[in-house]
Amino acid sequence: MNDPTRRRAITVAGLAGITGLATTGPASARERRGVPTFVFAAGANGVSGVPNELVLRGYRCVGVDLPGQRPTDAQFRLSYQAPQDLAAFATEPSPLAGVTVADHIAATVETVRRAAAHGPVVLVGASIGGAAISLVANQVPRLIDLLIYDTAFCCSALRTPGEYLGTAEGSTTRVTALLEFMAGDPATIGAYRSNWRIADPVRLAKAKEAFMSDSTDAEFHTFLNSMMPDELPGKSEVDSRGDLRTWGRIPRVYVRHLRDDVVPLALQDRMIREADERTPGNRFRVFDLDSAHVLTSAKLAELLDLYDRLAQPLTRV
Repeated sequence: MNDPTRRRAITVAGLAGITGLATTGPASARERRGVPTFVFAAGANGVSGVPNELVLRGYRCVGVDLPGQRPTDAQFRLSYQAPQDLAAFATEPSPLAGVTVADHIAATVETVRRAAAHGPVVLVGASIGGAAISLVANQVPRLIDLLIYDTAFCCSALRTPGEYLGTAEGSTTRVTALLEFMAGDPATIGAYRSNWRIADPVRLAKAKEAFMSDSTDAEFHTFLNSMMPDELPGKSEVDSRGDLRTWGRIPRVYVRHLRDDVVPLALQDRMIREADERTPGNRFRVFDLDSAHVLTSAKLAELLDLYDRLAQPLTRV
């Protein structure tokens, strides 16, 4: 645990309650009334799942649909069905060809704008989605009441997620397990394309151990099938540092995954520490989840309990 005299990490399961997280936010955020909306920024391969449990608890929730990864964008092509036409799958152009990271950030900003018209906004980013929420916060800080980084990249001293993975703290990452799912040449396709439907037990076991080691095979297969085949190139190489004048003013939370082999715990701690050094008056609140990178249903339940408690002080009538 980094700098324990200045920050107290709290296990999610033992959380008794949280208050006052929104009091340092921009004035317009404090003046908004109503039920908070959780906006889930998309992570890798378009994943921005909306948990039904938060809706059942009375919150608004929305996942961000991104250009090139919307249901109408034909990522799920005939060649991806079974039996698969792997030759066609490896060469067909992607709907992401020509789409940029800036396009994805703009779509997320627009979702935040629409949500903020109805009340407080909690913007959540997991994994590479952390880089996205920092960039969104740079643009519309007055529309965001709370940022939540769930074992996510938060760039401060270094510019990009790729640079952080290249550090000593990131050297143990097992993210390269996903390379074995790659299909085709990105230069031909216009995207990184993965075949999540492979049945090779060796490759599946390696990926499960890297991403979801505490899950059942059924949960891991469900996770794989939640991801779109195509991913936008360059996400990990975009300057994603938060601006002190905008991002730096928004209250923020970091949820550490203690057994994460994709964003190693040492790397999570480094990003927390460096962000806090940049904004000593607005430090991360840190909470611990005993989990691998991707959550099982049991761990997701613990995380949603935390989100519920985080959002309660934002609710105004």
